[in-house]
Amino acid sequence: MATLTYVYADSTAVLGPLATYAEPHTYDLCAVHAERLTVPRGWEVVRLTLPDAPPEHNSDDLLALADAVREAAAEPTVEQPAAGKRGSKAPMEPPAGVTGPRRGHLRILREP
Repeated sequence: MATLTYVYADSTAVLGPLATYAEPHTYDLCAVHAERLTVPRGWEVVRLTLPDAPPEHNSDDLLALADAVREAAAEPTVEQPAAGKRGSKAPMEPPAGVTGPRRGHLRILREP
């Protein structure tokens, strides 16, 4: 119903119409919380004129939501990392003929 914006430098909270896009230090509030808004002592509240009814949704909103869901559900193509490539998740095998102390699932590999 309303967007709350803090202006920390001026110790001010601005309560205005619902914003169309997100910005830092802004919070969307329902009608109940917009009415009951209080601020810290020493702060000022600037209340801009709010609409009497919530904004009506149009078909573009629904289409954008459907497109976002389809995009999120699409299976991404995952490239298989090359064997032995740095950062690969393949388990490391100790060099042939090298034994070293073992602690749980860890093994110390000594330089040959």
